Amino acid sequence: MYKKSSIGRLLILSMIAVLLLSACGTRPSESKPVTLTISAAASVTDALTTIKQQYAAKHPDVLLEFNFGGSGTLMKQIQQGAPVDLFLSASAANMDTLIQEGTVLQNAHTPLLANQLVVIVPNDQKEKFTSITDLAAPAIERIAVGIPGSVPAGTYAKEALSHLELWEDVESKAVQAKDVRQVLQTVETGNVDAGIVYLTDAKESDSVHIAAIIDASLHTPITYPVGVLAGSKHPDEAAAFYEYLQSEEALSVFQSYGFSLPSGN
Repeated sequence: MYKKSSIGRLLILSMIAVLLLSACGTRPSESKPVTLTISAAASVTDALTTIKQQYAAKHPDVLLEFNFGGSGTLMKQIQQGAPVDLFLSASAANMDTLIQEGTVLQNAHTPLLANQLVVIVPNDQKEKFTSITDLAAPAIERIAVGIPGSVPAGTYAKEALSHLELWEDVESKAVQAKDVRQVLQTVETGNVDAGIVYLTDAKESDSVHIAAIIDASLHTPITYPVGVLAGSKHPDEAAAFYEYLQSEEALSVFQSYGFSLPSGN
C-alpha cells in the first residue's frame, strides 16, 4: 500500500514537472532591443541627442547610436561598407551621390532641415571685425574653416568667399578642420581669429560672437537631407525613425536649436 502511494505521488510530481517545463518552453522570450546606427552631420549633434531621449521614452525596444562627423567623411564610410541604417547629411550633394549609387533607398529620402552660414570670432576679438571683408585684413591672421569637399560648411564657405573674391586671401590663412564642431572649438579657445560655422553651432556657444551672417545667395542652399540605407539590417525600425524625424515633435526640437525648414516644406 505504501509503495503504491509513493509511486502515485511520484507520477503526480512528474506530471507537474512536465507541465511546468512545457509552460516555460511556450513563454515568449524577451526580445533584445534593436540598435539603429545613424551617421549624421556634426552640426546636428545637440538636437539629435535631445531627440534620442524623446524617442527612447516612446520606443524602449529601439536603441539609437549616432556617428557624428563631416558629411563627406561619413559618405565615404558608408561607401566603404560601414553598417549604417540612416544618413543625415549637411549636404544634398553627398546624399545625391549615395542615392545614385543605390546605397540610399529611392523612396526613403527627403530634405529635412535648413541652416545659415556665419562668421564667428572670440568674444574678446569682436572689435577687430566689422564686416566679412575683414577676413582679408592683416589683423585677421588665422581663420578656421571645415575642409572643403569633406566638410559641407567648408564647401559653402569656399563658394561664398569665392563669389566675394576673398577665397585666395582666406585660404592662405586657413586652419582646416575635420568638421564644423572642430571649427567652433578652435575659435572658442582663441587659437584662431575667426571661423566660419553654421548659425546653429554659433548659437550654442557663449564663447563666440557672431560677427557676420553670410548672404545665402552666395552659396548653394544649405539643406540637410535624411535617408534610409538600402542595406539596413532593420528596415522597419529604420523607416519608423525616418518618419519620426519628420514629425512635428522632432522638427520642433530641431527648430529649438536654430534650424529652419527647407523652402517648400
